[in-house]
Amino acid sequence: MVITNMMQPQGYIMSGQEQLVCKLKKSLYGLKQASRQWYLKFNRFMVSSGFTRLQANHYFYSKWFENSCIILLMDVDDMLVAGSNIKEIVNLKAKLTKEFSMKDLGPAKKILRMRISKERKEVVEDIIR
Repeated sequence: MVITNMMQPQGYIMSGQEQLVCKLKKSLYGLKQASRQWYLKFNRFMVSSGFTRLQANHYFYSKWFENSCIILLMDVDDMLVAGSNIKEIVNLKAKLTKEFSMKDLGPAKKILRMRISKERKEVVEDIIR
């Protein structure tokens, strides 16, 4: 089987064996640079989508609209999206899904080893009083 879209690295081309390619002993996903390359690609996408990265935490992005905002927190390859405008959140998730292979796991239950729970408004008001 000949793979035509791969080429031998410069300096390793052997005359008469140009059709041969190197066999990777380690997958590209497992390379040391893989996480950095993933982050750089993700960051370019977020900035081009109008998000601002927090200087103190490079995995925290925010975007402000007239009367609302969206906050995205990333932990390795998990994301937590929160905001006050569901239309903008749905729009962001559609863009992310189009750009990256991902799936929506629904409402967050846990992030950074912290459990997330939602309380009914009445319960929260009782606690505040």
